[in-house]
Amino acid sequence: MDGSDIMDQAGSGWVDVAAFADLREDGMIPVTVGGAPLVLVRDGEIVHALGGKCPHKGAPMEQGTYCRDRSGTPVVVCPWHKAVFSTTGALMEPPALDPLPRHDVRIEAGRVLVAENPAAPPVAPQVKADESVLVLGAGAAGVAGAAALREFGFAGRITLVSDEPDAPYDRTALSKMVLGAKPEELKIPALRPAEWYEANRIERMTARIRSVDHMARRVTFESGETLSADHLLLALGSVARRPDFPGGDLEAVRVLRSAADARAIVDLAGPDKSVVIIGSGFIAMETAAALRKRGTGVTVVARDEAPMRALLGREIGMRLRSLHEQNGVAYLAPAQVVSVEGADTLSVRLDDGFVLRADFVIAGLGAAPATACLDPALRAEDGGVDVDEAMRVLPGVFAVGDIARVAHKGGRVRIEHWRVAQSQARIAARAILGQEASSLPMPWFWTQQFGQKFEYLGWPRAWEGREPEIYDIDGAVSSFDFLAEVRTKDETVGLIGSKQARRIGREAVNPSLVSE
Repeated sequence: MDGSDIMDQAGSGWVDVAAFADLREDGMIPVTVGGAPLVLVRDGEIVHALGGKCPHKGAPMEQGTYCRDRSGTPVVVCPWHKAVFSTTGALMEPPALDPLPRHDVRIEAGRVLVAENPAAPPVAPQVKADESVLVLGAGAAGVAGAAALREFGFAGRITLVSDEPDAPYDRTALSKMVLGAKPEELKIPALRPAEWYEANRIERMTARIRSVDHMARRVTFESGETLSADHLLLALGSVARRPDFPGGDLEAVRVLRSAADARAIVDLAGPDKSVVIIGSGFIAMETAAALRKRGTGVTVVARDEAPMRALLGREIGMRLRSLHEQNGVAYLAPAQVVSVEGADTLSVRLDDGFVLRADFVIAGLGAAPATACLDPALRAEDGGVDVDEAMRVLPGVFAVGDIARVAHKGGRVRIEHWRVAQSQARIAARAILGQEASSLPMPWFWTQQFGQKFEYLGWPRAWEGREPEIYDIDGAVSSFDFLAEVRTKDETVGLIGSKQARRIGREAVNPSLVSE
């Protein structure tokens, strides 16, 4: 085929985008077809053309990872949030809820020709039209479960229940984006467009749950109404822990868990306001960074000198602390708040007698599983619910997300993170349909503060009061460009990275360093 033939084909629906010889087998090459960004992926003599923007948040896929997963399947991994897609475009792991567009490809005369229009995505056979699923909870896990049921071919009735009036939204954005947004940009991102629920025949219901009869698979709401289903998907999430010191119940002492909480904090914040944040975990430190963007004066009161030390260790934790202090955050540690009193201006008393003045307080004290509505016989000591490898509690009853206690290393662990929650929901959806479930991916967490992003890959560990041992830091913690191994005496149990999206993406889908 000569050049004129190629141009003729491009004019009839095919576009010449690259020389085959220029494509590597270890990366993705960005191209544009019909104004749409795509990436080319080479697997031997085969080339795949996939959408160039992750359908989750629009991350540029050419910055992500192309590798093989544990089964040997070639996959591409989003650089921002580790959504995983096969080279057919099929969604394999969230947080994306949609596949990547795929374009047909031809190789002719050493040139790569890509179809101008994307191929139609496959549609799963429709089954179980006479059955019903009741999804309790409309956070990341609940919505992912409903979406996966439709994706995998469930044709029956799906009802999604939430006790919040807001349409299902991205809860992770509250501390990462919403609190620090400019007034004109203050928007809580929806998990799905409003029209998606109608198009996918997913009924939304706003109601508070009084009790769940797991044997009858029947839910009673505070209104007295009841609803039954063939399958229950418990995606109840967590409730923020409130402080128990005197004054902890004051109106100006807030927690951050819901959209309503975020709106209340935004109303309290501003450049002429000050806040005391109690705690130094994910939510506390992200909230501190976000409120500094609004110009609010921030003081963090923490028990440990290094924020997030149990996860990051002392060296990386102290670098995070210095980042906050460079941006105007006052960090007091070791210290504890023992009481709060006042009205317009609060007096926040610490355990050494020192008193801080603030306009409001945010308690970042963690969260507890929201399982009070469940039969006590189902609840473990920590409030969670034990599940099997298919996320099944009992026949017809599944639990996912913050409440689910999965088996790991001879014990039980709850993974309080949205990507894992969504993966669990997809596993449960397959089980409801009688399909073979995939294994739970290795947990992955991330935080972004003052423009610096940290990623952590690995199963949570009980450190018995000790910080993790960190060896072999490759790069420079000081400049936030490094990969660090978290180790016990025998094995690497986690990776901490900054500006290491490709390396962590590869390890996330096919672990070679981190023990599972």
